[in-house]
Amino acid sequence: MRTAEFGPFNMNNYLALLLGILCAGIGGELFLRGLVGIARWARVSAGIIGVTVAAFATSSPELSVGIGAALAGKPQISLGDALGSNVVNVALILGIGLLLSGIQSSRDVVKRDFPVALLVPVLIGLLALDGVLSRFDGLLLLGAFIAWLFMVVVQARKQRSAAAGETGEAPRLWLAVMLGAAGLALLIAAGRFVVSGATGIAMSFGIGAFIIGATVVAVGTSIPELATTVLSQIRGHHEVGLGTVLGSNIFNGLLVVGVVSVICPIAIAWREVVVALVFGIVTVALIWPPRSGFIRRRRGALLVVLYVSYVAAILMR
Repeated sequence: MRTAEFGPFNMNNYLALLLGILCAGIGGELFLRGLVGIARWARVSAGIIGVTVAAFATSSPELSVGIGAALAGKPQISLGDALGSNVVNVALILGIGLLLSGIQSSRDVVKRDFPVALLVPVLIGLLALDGVLSRFDGLLLLGAFIAWLFMVVVQARKQRSAAAGETGEAPRLWLAVMLGAAGLALLIAAGRFVVSGATGIAMSFGIGAFIIGATVVAVGTSIPELATTVLSQIRGHHEVGLGTVLGSNIFNGLLVVGVVSVICPIAIAWREVVVALVFGIVTVALIWPPRSGFIRRRRGALLVVLYVSYVAAILMR
């Protein structure tokens, strides 16, 4: 029968996939509530928390993988992971979010985060023209990250000063942090369950390891960003989803790649990185808001089509 042709049927794979989806739903809800609570306690916009706290938390797997790969002398793995994750973040995750509803972006996000997110693949491409991302290149990337983070801190201080005279009971910080931490733990677990279950199911149907890595694993490791973005759209906290995606791209491209390059210079194989760099630029340019700041739903459909094209381009190369 069909199961015997491709391999043994393993119910554990389907249970792992179902458990991953369940953890993603619960974890995303808790994580979102924690982020909004922290923003209200700090008296800053939810977008500021999304682009910093949420982005760093959801990018921590890429950072840990990158440091481990650099110490093992294989920094190319981290570069591919960071660049590929950035395409997935915008083309697939933000694309799905936009299909649910349009996003109203603030002027601060347009002036501060969009230019830096677009600059990330351009800067990496320029620094890699000589065939290597050196330790000096890594320091330049980290310098750019610190400059962007400084702008975020300045904006947060302005928002706190503007809200200093407002009255009202602030949420309890410890509760918001606990909700956020519990949600993040469930989101990370969800990613692992989804990768494990979906990989097992794909292998039972005879799908190759490279295709699994380029699709299933790439999406599975982005479960935290996906759940946060989708739920923020459903709950009406649009700034959180947009901030998480843009911030995650900035963290991946400047902090992760910068740290990895400082630990171990990265030799560039242009055939392998050019697709991710080009799609990284195109995806961010595609979501650049008009003067009104409103990103329409139809761009979501274009982003999803672009993600399918990206996967096809990887498989063809």
